[in-house]
Amino acid sequence: MLSQSFSPESEPPSRLTVSPPGHTASVKLAGGMAMSGRRTDVLDIRQVLRQLQAGESDRQVARALDLSRNTVAKYRHWAQRHALLLAPLPSAGELAVLVAQDQPERQPAKATSSVEPYRQVVLDLRQRGVEMATIFRRLRDDHGYRGSYASVYRFVRQLEPQMPEPTIRIEPPAGQEAQVDFGYAGLMLDEHDRRRRAWSFVMTLSHSRHQYVEFVFDQKVETWLRLHRHAFESFGGVPRKVVLDNLKAAIVQACLDDPQVQRTYREFAEYYGFLIAPCRVRQPQEKGKVESGVHYVAPSFLAGRDPARLSQNNQAVRRWVEEVAGQRVHGTTRKQPLLQFQAVERSTLLPLPETPFELASWKQAKVHRDGYVQFEQAYYSAPYRLL
Repeated sequence: MLSQSFSPESEPPSRLTVSPPGHTASVKLAGGMAMSGRRTDVLDIRQVLRQLQAGESDRQVARALDLSRNTVAKYRHWAQRHALLLAPLPSAGELAVLVAQDQPERQPAKATSSVEPYRQVVLDLRQRGVEMATIFRRLRDDHGYRGSYASVYRFVRQLEPQMPEPTIRIEPPAGQEAQVDFGYAGLMLDEHDRRRRAWSFVMTLSHSRHQYVEFVFDQKVETWLRLHRHAFESFGGVPRKVVLDNLKAAIVQACLDDPQVQRTYREFAEYYGFLIAPCRVRQPQEKGKVESGVHYVAPSFLAGRDPARLSQNNQAVRRWVEEVAGQRVHGTTRKQPLLQFQAVERSTLLPLPETPFELASWKQAKVHRDGYVQFEQAYYSAPYRLL
């Protein structure tokens, strides 16, 4: 509900002020329907009227002022009832009087959440898949919210009641394990500015929760190995075990089922010194740290972004890992992932080899009668003993 309140002065203020805790007043349209949306002051309402008078559509006004289209439509309806669209633009003081006239009689109210004035903002963000921590940050930075994260958490939980299934949390020691997964990342632009489907690769160190994130356009085995190498180089070392999800990405299924891909991945793992540990079927909670990581990247980094070049997103996500994901207080460990990684886990990782693994892939090929085999549109002569 869009919460508006006024000082009890005889002269209407030029800007609306926040009501004392437990007292709210809703801007009401003629006919009794309340305007919903974020907390908006008189000057913001005046900007809506100004754009409506200029002939802007509800969609254009909503985009320009970061409001929902429903909210703009209700403002338009309210303005039409007061004949404001064809009249000169009222001053802030005149507008405050009109808004005050539409205020319903204040009823004694129960204790109201400090997030209630931002209900529509919260609903809009949740519908777009934005996480609660990011909602709190956007309310604080973009809408002047001064309450606590706990209030936002309780408010969202009341909107979306759910009973989580109990799981057993397993916390491995530092340097022991990383969990890795692919997740669909939406459309991104390639170097020719063509829109293509992209995937996010997330490797999370299970002890510190520090992450490596990179976006790619394919799930080839060479890409898969290169992403592992980039993650290890970013961490400055190698975990002793890499846990995979065997249910989603095609490349993960290939690592478990395709003999040629299995051979390449095992050689890679042996070279770097880690064990491959697939997550057991029907036990997704075993890989919950990465599922949380993929789930965190999508709404916290990708949500609301316009399509950009994949290379630009990779540069931006590296900064995001350092400045946002790494600096947050993790909901489970209650520690900052980047600080915990730097202070504890980095020194426990296995050392990187002196030279990177030479990326290669294995494939069965038929030796033709002329003694040649074909591989990726190229021909190679086979040893005579194989003929």
